[in-house]
Amino acid sequence: MRRPIDCSCRSRRAENDGLPLHKTPRHRIYRGASLLLAMVLSVPAMACEPADLPASRTDLTPKDQARVLMVTKPTADFTKPEPFELMQGGAGTSRKDVNRDAFSQSSANITFEEEGTFKLGNALFRKNWVSSPSSTQASDGLGPLFNERACQNCHLKDGRGRPPEGNAGSTSMFLRLARDAGSAEEKAALADHKVLNFPDPVYGAQLQDLAVPGLRGEGRMHVEHSEEKVTLGDGTAVSLRKPSYSVEGLGYGPLDPRTTLSPRLTPPMIGLGLIEQIAPADILAHADPDDRDGDGISGRPNIVRDELSGAVTLGRFGWKAQTASIRQQAADAFAGDIGISTPEMPKPWGDCTEAQKDCLAMPNGVQQRLGTAEAPPPVMDLVTFYSQNLAVPARRDLDKPDVLAGKKQFYEMGCISCHTPKFVTVRGTPNKAQAFQLIWPYSDFLLHDMGEGLADGQRVGEASGSEWRTPPLWGIGLTATVNGNAFYLHDGRARTLAEAILWHGGEGRKARDHFAGASAADRDALIKFLESL
Repeated sequence: MRRPIDCSCRSRRAENDGLPLHKTPRHRIYRGASLLLAMVLSVPAMACEPADLPASRTDLTPKDQARVLMVTKPTADFTKPEPFELMQGGAGTSRKDVNRDAFSQSSANITFEEEGTFKLGNALFRKNWVSSPSSTQASDGLGPLFNERACQNCHLKDGRGRPPEGNAGSTSMFLRLARDAGSAEEKAALADHKVLNFPDPVYGAQLQDLAVPGLRGEGRMHVEHSEEKVTLGDGTAVSLRKPSYSVEGLGYGPLDPRTTLSPRLTPPMIGLGLIEQIAPADILAHADPDDRDGDGISGRPNIVRDELSGAVTLGRFGWKAQTASIRQQAADAFAGDIGISTPEMPKPWGDCTEAQKDCLAMPNGVQQRLGTAEAPPPVMDLVTFYSQNLAVPARRDLDKPDVLAGKKQFYEMGCISCHTPKFVTVRGTPNKAQAFQLIWPYSDFLLHDMGEGLADGQRVGEASGSEWRTPPLWGIGLTATVNGNAFYLHDGRARTLAEAILWHGGEGRKARDHFAGASAADRDALIKFLESL
C-alpha cells in the first residue's frame, strides 16, 4: 500500500465534454449514468491539501455533465468503432497523409491567423542557438553547457527520441541528476513543494555532454545492455534488453555518491495543448492511492508547485508528471537542454553550478535592448503556442476486425486501468481550439509504481524512484514512420511494443501477465490495436 497523498479529493468521477454517458470506477464496473451523475453532483467537495484542487467540474451544467459521463464511459461493444473514435485529437485532429511529418501538423481547427503564429513558433523550435558573443544577437546565448542547439534536435520531427547506440551520440536522450532530501530543512522544502529533488552539487540537475568553445562538457552517458529471456505462456521466447547507465569522462570531478542517474528519452509533442486542458477533477477522479477498490492499481497525482504562478497544483507533463504547464516545460528545456534563459527561468548560464567557476565566467546572450532574457517573452509565446497546437493524427484501420479484436483485448487485459481512453476538455480554455473536445489520449496522467525492473531510484516531487506517469498512447503506432525507429519506455529499452508491455511490473504486472499468457493471435491483435492509435 502506498503512502497517502496530500490531496484527498476523491469523488468517484467528474468528467468532461459534451456528447453521451458516464465513466466508471476503474474499468470493470458499469453503472447507470443517472446513478453516477447523482454521485458526482451530490458528493461535497473535499478539502485538498495543500492544493485547493476541485473535486468536481465547475465549467459544466448538469446536462452537459451527464453528456460527458456518457461519452467517456468505457465501451462494451467491440464489434465496431465508437462514435468520433477516428478523431482521437478532437476537432483539431490532423487528417493529412501519414508520413514523416505526421506529428508536425498544426491543429486542424485553429484560425488562419493562428496558423501563421504556429509557423513562427515552428521556426523558433527548429532554430539553432549559437554561443556568445555573436553577430546574430537574437540567437546567441547557447550553453555554456548544453545537450543540443535546438528544440527540434531532441524532439526529432516532433516525435520520440532514441537512445544512444554504438558510436551515435545521446541526442534526444539525457541523464537527470538528483538525490532525495537528507536534512530536516531539505525534507521541509520537499514537503512544501518548493523543490522536486536536489541536484548534484557540481554537475547540477542534468548531465550536459556539450559545451561552448573554451569549456569542456560534463561527461558522456554510457549505456550497456544485457539480454533477458522471457518465455510466454505458449512457449514463445522473447528477449528483453536491460540497460545499465554510467558516466564516462567526467570533466569536473566525481559525482556526489548520493546522486542518482535517470535516463530520459524525449517524448512526442503531439496533443500537449489538449492534455493541458483536461479538468484536474477528471484526472483526480481516477486516483486511488490506497487501492480501496482492491484491483492492484493505485494511481496518484504528482502535486507540484507551478513556478509560473507559485500555486501548488496538479503536475501532468514529463515522465514523472513533474510539470504543470507547457510553458514551464518549455522554459525548463530551454534552461537545461540548451542553456537559454527565459523570463520564467532567468538563468543565462543554464545548469552551471557555483562549483563550475569557468562556466559562470563565460559570456551570456542577454541583450538589454531585447529584454532581460536570452529568449524574451515573444519567443516563449510562440514556442508555447506551437507546442500547444501540434495535432494528433487521425486513427487508422480502426474498423478492421483484428484492430477491434485487439481493442477488446486491451480492455479485458486491464490496460485501461491506467491507460484511460477518453476525456473531454474544459469549456473555458485560453484557445478555443482546445475547448470542450472529446479526446482519446489513453492515459490517466497519474503516477504508477511500475516495479523494480523500470525503477530509476530517483524521486521527483511526489513521484518515488519506481513511479512513472502513464504516457499517452495516441500516435504510438506512427513512431517508426515519423522517427525511422521504434524505441519505447522512458529510456528506449523496448524495441517493440510487445517488449514495452513485457517490461510492465508493479501495478502493471497483472495486465502484463494477461498479455504474456494470451494466445499468439490475441497478442498480435492487441499490437494491431496499438499500431492503429
